[in-house]
Amino acid sequence: MQLTFDDDVEGFRAEFVAFLDAHLPPEAEAASEASRSTAHVPQWARRWQQVQFENGWLLPGNAPEFGGRNAGVLEQFVHREELARRRIYHCFNPQGVGIIAASLLAFGTDEQKQHWAVPILRGELTASLGMSEPGAGSDLAGLSTRAVRDGDEFVVNGQKVWTSGAHDADVLLTFVRTDPDASRHKGISALLIPTRTPGVERRPFASVHDPRNFDFNEVFFSDVRVPFANLVGPVNGGWKVANGSLGHERTMMWMSFADRMGQTLETYSPAGELNRDAFATIAMDLYALRLLGSAALGQAARGQRDVPAVSVLKVLGSEAEQNAYRHVLEATGPDALLGDAPTGPYNPFAPEQYTASWFTRYLGSFAGTIAGGTSEIQRNIIAQRILGLPAR
Repeated sequence: MQLTFDDDVEGFRAEFVAFLDAHLPPEAEAASEASRSTAHVPQWARRWQQVQFENGWLLPGNAPEFGGRNAGVLEQFVHREELARRRIYHCFNPQGVGIIAASLLAFGTDEQKQHWAVPILRGELTASLGMSEPGAGSDLAGLSTRAVRDGDEFVVNGQKVWTSGAHDADVLLTFVRTDPDASRHKGISALLIPTRTPGVERRPFASVHDPRNFDFNEVFFSDVRVPFANLVGPVNGGWKVANGSLGHERTMMWMSFADRMGQTLETYSPAGELNRDAFATIAMDLYALRLLGSAALGQAARGQRDVPAVSVLKVLGSEAEQNAYRHVLEATGPDALLGDAPTGPYNPFAPEQYTASWFTRYLGSFAGTIAGGTSEIQRNIIAQRILGLPAR
């Protein structure tokens, strides 16, 4: 099976390539300035994001007023493909642009779209996602952060953790419990909480694969007053917003896994040799991922939305990438510890990531089995919605 495109899609690709040739700043290809977190956007990157927004190339699937050109699924795919081919990233705040702004466009009011989504898309504001808690990591329905209605405001108390980029973000899309007496899934709401609001405390902490990189955060809310107008979707309707948010995060995620696995096969040159079985395993996993991804892409192009198939791609991609790094780690031996540490947060297209040691890359790959929904949760979806197994 080989994925091919008609003349219209290839014409779309050619137009985007011409745009990149004319407008791509040298910093984007050289990665001369690393971002310190996934919500910190250097000035040159803000300008680059605005240029893409104004020309409809930031998120081509969006309407023109939101940085796109109403492109179809296949056009969006070749857009991502060309970015991957050049090893460039279209924004430095992927959660803000790809998840939070997308959620606001899907569930927000017109005022929220103009006041929050457009500035995020233009790079004027940055945003982070407040989901996980110390007692509710992969189980969002178990969250305990409370928001109590007080007139035209909510009063929020609680804690989030693993909140990527929160210390640099301007706003958090935060999931809170607004009805403690409702069932776990039905008592949740989504609030936009500006990070400079009194009572919000952000504490960044290092990750195990790079102690110098502080992207993760603990976030504490102490009697934080949030306007009712910052409610995204209906009261107690946050579960639908959350599923939409994670859906945006998982969309085409398999492309990043495939890209990094391809890089592993192309650039691998350790002192020892990767044995044929290991090399073949990585290659077969890579081609299986690309074939399944292409099949899912074809379904999406026909208007068929297959959520369980996305879960299969998420599990296969994240775990195949991790296994690829493990094979290289074993073959390389002590030399796997050699190499420069990443100079910024994990960026799937940034060249500096590929100077990291194989050990560092292996440790970083565990994030792929967590972000966008853990492998355990994805397996539950596959078991129940594809295999038809009972929930208990």
